[in-house]
Order: sequence, then C-alpha cells, then structure tokens
Amino acid sequence: MYLIIGKHINLVGWHRILAAFLAVWLLILVLTAFPMLGTHIQSSDIKTSERLARALEDLEALRKQNKELEEIFRDIKVDSFKGDQKEAIENFQSRLTKAEHVYNTNQNALFVSPKEEPNSQYELLRRRISTNTKEFWYFVHSGLLDLQKKTNGMSSDVVNTINHLMTLGGEHERSLLHDIHQIEEVDGYAAWRERESKNLSDLVQMRFEHLQNPPDCTTARKLVCSLNKGCGYGCQLHHVVYCFMVAYGTKRTLILKSKGWRYHKPGWEDIFQPLSKNCLDPTGESTSNWPGNAQTQVVNLPIIDSLTPRPPFLPLTIPEDLAPRLIRLHGDPIVWWVGQILKYLLKPQKKTAATIQEAVNNLGFKHPIVGVHIRRTDKVGTEAALHRVDEYMTWVDDYYNQLELKQKVDKRRIYLASDEPKVIKETQSKYPHYEILGDPSISKTAALSSRYSDSSLIGIILDIHMLSMSDYLVCTFSSQVCRVAYEIMQTYYPDAYDRFKSLDDIYYYGGQNPHNVIAALPHKPLKNGEMTISEGDIIGVAGNHWNGFSKGHNLRTNQIALYPSFKVKNKIETAKFPTYSEITQK
Repeated sequence: MYLIIGKHINLVGWHRILAAFLAVWLLILVLTAFPMLGTHIQSSDIKTSERLARALEDLEALRKQNKELEEIFRDIKVDSFKGDQKEAIENFQSRLTKAEHVYNTNQNALFVSPKEEPNSQYELLRRRISTNTKEFWYFVHSGLLDLQKKTNGMSSDVVNTINHLMTLGGEHERSLLHDIHQIEEVDGYAAWRERESKNLSDLVQMRFEHLQNPPDCTTARKLVCSLNKGCGYGCQLHHVVYCFMVAYGTKRTLILKSKGWRYHKPGWEDIFQPLSKNCLDPTGESTSNWPGNAQTQVVNLPIIDSLTPRPPFLPLTIPEDLAPRLIRLHGDPIVWWVGQILKYLLKPQKKTAATIQEAVNNLGFKHPIVGVHIRRTDKVGTEAALHRVDEYMTWVDDYYNQLELKQKVDKRRIYLASDEPKVIKETQSKYPHYEILGDPSISKTAALSSRYSDSSLIGIILDIHMLSMSDYLVCTFSSQVCRVAYEIMQTYYPDAYDRFKSLDDIYYYGGQNPHNVIAALPHKPLKNGEMTISEGDIIGVAGNHWNGFSKGHNLRTNQIALYPSFKVKNKIETAKFPTYSEITQK
C-alpha cells in the first residue's frame, strides 16, 4: 500500500495521501475489532478457523505495510510544510502510531492464534478428558437413578435433594463438556486438524485409486470377492470393506462379483460406481482359493467367517505407516480407516445420486439435526433389546441442551430412521416441539417381507446417507446400519469419534478380532464382581454398561468382571500393510 505514497512526500498528490490515510484507517478498524471477532468465533462453527487463519495472514501483511509507512513518514520534516499539508501529515503520522499500538495491545488478546501442529500427547489428553468427563457423569447419574428408584418411604427432603443433584449435575456435565470443546476451538490447532484430515484422506484415496486401476488388467494380481454373504445390507457392506482391506494388504486389485446380489439382481455397479475404471475381469492365467501364493494371479476370497489362515490385515487393525498420524488426529482410528474405505466404495451412480438429492430436498434436511435410528423388527429380542422412543429422545434432548450452550438453535429436529413405520408417528405425537424428518414408506420397505427389494435397497441407502450427514447419532451399535452411518460420518469431520450415543454396544466392526483396551490405572475391587487390574493389563472388552463400568476379560489374570471405564485407554492395533511408496502426495 505504501507504494501509492511514493518515496518522496512532496511528489504525492492529495488523492494519494487520502488513499493511504484510508488504508491505515482500515487497519486500525480491523485491529480494534479483533477482540470482538474472537467473541463471535467462540460461538461459531469451528470451520471458520481456516478463514480466520487467512484473515490473520492478511492482517499481518497489513501490519508490515503499516511499519513501512511509519518508517517513510518518520524521516519527513513536518516543519517544512505549512497549513493543511502540515496538519494532514501530522494526523497521518499519529494514526500510523495508533495502528501499531492497537496491534501490540490486542495481539495477545486474539481469541484464536493458528499454530503449526499439536503434539500427540496434547490431542490424546484433550480427548481423554472429554471421554472421562462423560464416564464420570454416567457413574454419578446411574447411582442417583438407583437411589431415585428407592425413594419410597424416604422424606421429601431426600427426594428433593436427589432430584436437585440429577438436574444440576447434568448441567455441570454439559458445562464441563462445553468448556472442553471450546479448548478445541481456541487452541489454535483447528486449521491443522482440517488440513491433516484432508491430507490423510487424499493420501489413502490416491492409494486406493492406484491399487484399483493397474496399468494392465490382464497381468494384474487380483483378489476376487463375491457379494454373496447371507445377511443384511449393513453386514454386506462390511463384507465388502473386509475384502478391500485384504486387497489393500496383499496389494491385489479387488474384483467384486455382484451379479445376482440379493438386494439388486443387476449387481453393485448398477447402484454404485465400479471399483475400477479399467479392471473388472476376474480371470487370469492362474487361479486359486485363499491364500494362494505370490505367483498366483487370481485369488478367490471366502467370507470372513471361513477365512483361514487369517491375515494380519483384518479389523481392528490399521496400517502401521499411517498409525502415528491417525492416533494424533482421531479418537478412534479404526473407524476413520473403515470410513475411508466406504468413501471409496460408495460412490453413487448418477441415478442413485439424483435419488439421494431429491430425497434431501423433499425432506427439507438442514442442520442442526440429530440422526436417530430405532430398530424394531428382526433383531429385537435376539441380537438387541427393545428400547423405547423416550430412551432415544433423552439423549437427543441432552445433545440439544449441550448445543445451546454454544449457539442459538432455531429448531430442534431429528432425522428418524426405523424399520417400523409406527415409530415415526409415535415420536411426532410425543414430541410435537421437535421437527421430525422421516419417511414412513422407507420404514415399510424395511419389513422382512420386502427387505430385499429394490425399493428397500434405495430406502436403506437414503437412511444411512441422512444418518451419516447428521450432526450427532443416537442409536444402538448392535445395528450394523447405525455403525455404517457412524463410519461414513467420519469422512465429513476431522474427528467425529464422539458424535454418537449408543444405547447398547460400544462401536465394533465385527467379531473377527477382540476390542482390547490397556489399563491406564490400577484398580482394587470395592464390590463383588469388580476386576483386579494392574497398570498395563490388556483387557478384552465385552461392553460398556454406561454406568461408569465396562465388562471385560483380563488377559493376564483370565478374570471376567466389571472394571471402571475411566481406568483404561484404547489399544490401537496396527499391521504392516504395504506402504505404497510409489504414491507421493503433493
């Protein structure tokens, strides 16, 4: 900007001095407004941090130009000018000084100061504090509920005290979580999280493209996967993901045989884009069943239940070369890894994409919104327990109560997916203050009699899409539909590991490998049924009871019992996948 002034003030026209004056005035205005800008950012979406980072860069450039202007005007002998010229230059010098003063005063008060990158310990600790705050409230809340059930015969003072603790305790928890989430927004690493998430995603998607599009399909090493597993849609998606993991781990192009698929007879490629642009032929010079050998061109992969020998690439493992970056970025790296594979697999054909977009438009889908999946038919009473609508809505209410500490909510809304049409009407009747988005016709197609029809397939694709696009999920993780939605959700955020509430299970991929945790703190039993733990013990998790305790199997002592959930941390399983060193990221 200072170039418009020139090297000699006596050569500058009045219009140029005016332009320089306006530039400095703008700098002062921006600098003065920055503390207020910080207050606004506190309550805005975290993604504004990238825009803020760019704004800070522009601000710094303005400041440097201001310094250069200051140096130019410092050497000017004001006394050599008279009248209006002298007054204008003195005024200009004063404003330059004020701009620098405002910058120095407010520099330390900026609400967000972008930094290069956090260390892993900081990110792990920040997430652990958030998780354990929830676990603490689960423990206290469960104890208060037990007391509440025993209030018959108790004095009204005791009953009122319990109710008071329940209400205020919930507010305490929400306030703590709000403050913890604010740390994530103001610590200066938001831009790094967005950038690192994109870079990691771009890297693995490039590797997938490379694997699936070999230079010569006739000589490429292939892994053939048949879409023939006798299970529901979510289970079949996880079957294809497992096939892709093994293909990635063995560096073989995955060929998906899907003609006659029980959900859609024409096959996968009629709904989703082919997994390869140039290699769909399952034949080769040599073929064998799993595992084959390095010289076998085509290997047929069985369903995971029949797989032997078992390779190290099965979930819950992640690639060793990506692990350090993933552990720092994400609260549950295996979910991120599965989400990236689904991102590659589930690229819709044009007609599928058009159907999805039409449904989004017709429903009026908008944020904020909570995705709620309520299972009612085939699995209830066998794989899963029945949960009432109000059990789900308790956690929906909790989410919105939390959100309203951060921003104004125009309308509380949910997207409701269920295999029972009556659930949508029931929820609308009981919760009229909520906007309930849902399609009863999709629920009808999920009935057992029509589950494997084309309309059912489109319905479940729409449900999973809407659930994954939601800001938060309330469901049962015993359902693969909800787990798939949760996995896909990870592709929309740098880290969405805690954007859910499951009424039953913790997240798991399947029964292939145990979900293990490591004891971070020792534990001596205080009641019967509790586990003795030494720091460093490996525990196989059987489930979280959401009351402060989880059930597990101590692999050191062979004891099966309850342990305090806050005393463990996730054990990240890694395997030596190929590193695809031929793929370089710009």
